[in-house]
Parts: sequence; structure tokens; C-alpha cells
Amino acid sequence: MRYYYSAEQIREAEAPLLAALPDGVLMRRAATGLANAVVRELVRRTGGVSGRRVCAVVGSGDNGGDALWAATFLRRRGAGASAVLLNPERAHAKALAAFTGAGGRIVETVPAATDLVIDGVVGISGSGALRPAAAEVFAAVDDAGIPVVAVDIPSGIDVHTGAADGPHVRAALTVTFGGFKPVHALGECGRVELVDIGLTLPEPAMVGMEAADVAARWPMPGPTDDKYTQGVTGILAGSATYPGAAVLCTGAAVAATSGMVRYAGTAAQQVLSQWPEVIATSSPSAAGRVQSWVVGPGLGTDDTGAAALWFALDSGLPVIVDADGLTIVAAHPDLVTGRDAPTVLTPHAGEFARLAGAPPGEDRVAATRRLADRLGVTVLLKGNVTVIAEPDGPVYLNPAGQSWAATAGSGDVLSGVIGALLAAGLPPGEAAAAAAFVHARAADLAARDPGPRPAPTSSSRILAHVRSAIAGL
Repeated sequence: MRYYYSAEQIREAEAPLLAALPDGVLMRRAATGLANAVVRELVRRTGGVSGRRVCAVVGSGDNGGDALWAATFLRRRGAGASAVLLNPERAHAKALAAFTGAGGRIVETVPAATDLVIDGVVGISGSGALRPAAAEVFAAVDDAGIPVVAVDIPSGIDVHTGAADGPHVRAALTVTFGGFKPVHALGECGRVELVDIGLTLPEPAMVGMEAADVAARWPMPGPTDDKYTQGVTGILAGSATYPGAAVLCTGAAVAATSGMVRYAGTAAQQVLSQWPEVIATSSPSAAGRVQSWVVGPGLGTDDTGAAALWFALDSGLPVIVDADGLTIVAAHPDLVTGRDAPTVLTPHAGEFARLAGAPPGEDRVAATRRLADRLGVTVLLKGNVTVIAEPDGPVYLNPAGQSWAATAGSGDVLSGVIGALLAAGLPPGEAAAAAAFVHARAADLAARDPGPRPAPTSSSRILAHVRSAIAGL
């Protein structure tokens, strides 16, 4: 599991170490880790360190000190080192003395022949866009195509939300210390490496599942399991206008687990033509026993759609609501408030605005938390970084790393996978987080099929790679 800590939690964890260790030891510990990461990046990009040129862009905080110490260590390993001091009077005195003593040069601008820039402008205490002087420096770095390694966070990006409201650093690599921060999932940080500096950390503010976590939770049939004990997923989706939504959603549930899928709706013929293993009927009441319901994709918002949603929510079973089902819930939120059984809502930004009364805005985590708490349900806010919040519970972040899943019908696939995991007995937050992880993996596989270079894909192709994504765990 990847854990994300707020800036306040990191600062509180640093305080006892700063009090116990001799002055400057913690900074040099961080700077050593930073220098080692820069060495690896230089070797990866240029083949070596000796004779390469690095330039630190230095602000007035501790991150500027980290950058200067790291440049000092690199200078001692044979690299050419320079530094741009954005606020010379407030540069870290000991780090600056060590840097110049090692032969580092103070310059006004980043030299043209620089192989790599270290961003030490602001750290986790900073806020807002780059100031004009720093913005000018990094605009020139961008124009020259020089890669940047950011210290802790890329300067100009908000540590809590990942938002960039104006000029900011575009980092190829971010090296952070002690623990990951929300920005490392929510913002544009390039690759992120964590340096352990010995902090004792509290409960994380947010978590993110990794492959091993998803694999440990994914339902695997045991020797005594049968098709019923593995979970029976019920699908209420599709209409005469949108039969494809039913095909995608049902197919995803079939691909996700080894139990049984029951479909009820007007697209039974189309569903059976694609998935003959599905038990299909035209009426929810005739569908038979299930362990969860998926409601909404392509369902329509007329009386028939509303009746199907009411039927599922009144069943006392776990329910995942998507697409047209969310439109109905937005008009009648009392349908989901107070439910005892798990309920998962999966809006995109527009659907979220209808449910919450306002768009999620820059702080997508806080907005998702508020909606989950207000309705008493699990909310999965779709996006390049999927945010999942449970009422009074944890927040899961799932950075996709790409946007191949942003294609029509993709949400129908995700809904089917979540429904299958709910039927298998996973708690709603874990089901949503694990499904989002596999869905993003399937989208990436679809974009790279048949070759390593990604290309536009479709929901049908994403569905076709769900099993491969699960097997890859």
C-alpha cells in the first residue's frame, strides 16, 4: 500500500528528529538521498556523472539547502555544479558555504550546456504559482529541454491538491523525503522516488493500492467454491437506445470473477449474443438471487429506469450506481441516504456537480469526502487520478498515469468490475479501489496492443484486456 501524508503530518514527524539530531544532520541525510537519485538519473540519461553539468535553482527554504548540499555532493563526484540563487540573502548559509568550497559556481541563469536542473525553489510549506523570477528561469529550462529533478515537490504545484494555478516546474523526477504527499498522486510530478530519513509517521491521510494489495484482495476460487459462493452479480443496465452499455457492463462482470452474472433488462438478446454464460431476463424481479446490483449504465432516466434503481436500492444488497442511475439519485438523494447496505456512486466531474450541487474544483479529495459524508455512501470520482472516499473513512487515490480510459463506455466497464467485487464480498472502498486499479491497467494494455507504442483505444478493447490486467497482478 502506498501511504500519503499531509504536509502538517510530515512537519510534526520531523520536529522530534530536528530536536534530537545535531544541527544540519537531517538536511544532509535528505540531500544525500537526493544526490543519489540525481546520480541515477544522470547515468540513465547520459551514461555517467563525471564531467556532467548540474545546476541547482535555489530558494530561501530548506529545499534550497537540500539542493545546494546535493549539488555539493555531485561536485565532489566530478560533476560540474552551478547554482542560481533566487534570494541570495536568504540562501542556506552552511549549504552555500559547502557548495562554493567544493568549487560550485554561482550564476545568474541556468547555463545552456546544463545536463540536469535541480528544483530547490519551494517545499511543502510553499503555496501558489512560481514567482516571476523563478518562472522566467524555468521557462528557459523548458525551452532548452533540460530535465528537472524536483526536491520534495515541483515548485508551483499545491502539495495538498496537486493543482497548478499558474507557472510551475515540470519535473521529470521528484525526490521526496520521509513519506509521500498527496501531490505525488494528484499532481504532475514525473516519476517519484521516496528517501527514508527516519521519520516515525502517524496514520496516513490517504492511501493508494499497489499491485500486491490488489492481488491480495482479488477473489480467487478455493477448492470448495462453486459458481454461487464466488458471488452472483446482477446487472440492471442498457435500454433500446443504449444496448451497448449493457453489453460492456455485463461483460466486465463476467471477466472480473469466476462466479455468475445475471442480467435483467431490455438488452437481453444483445447481451446473450456476446456473453452466452449470462443468465438473462427482461425483469429485475425475475432475475433470481444475486449478491450485488450494478445499476445505471445506459438505463435511461424514465420511469422504467427509476423503477430498476429503486428495486436494487430496496433489495438490501450492495449496489453500485453509475451513469443514468446517478442522474436519478441527483434528483432524489433520499434514495441512497440512510441505506444500511454498501452503496457506491461512480460519477465523472459533470455527474459529481449534479450530485453535490457544484463541480469538484481543484481540491478533488475534499470535495469527494464531503459528498461521501453527506450521502453516507462510497464515492468514486473518476479522472486521471481516481479519488475514492468512504463516509468517515479512508480516501483511496489511484493515479492511472495516462488517460486511455477516457473513452465512451469505459465507465460501464468499471461499473461491472466493481459490481463483481462487491458480489464477492469485498468492502465497498476496497472494491472500488481495486477495480479502478485493474481498469487503469486494462486501459493501458489496450492502448499498447499490439505493440509497445500506445495508440487510441476503445471500451471494447479495454474490456478485452480486463482478464490480462488481473493475470498481470
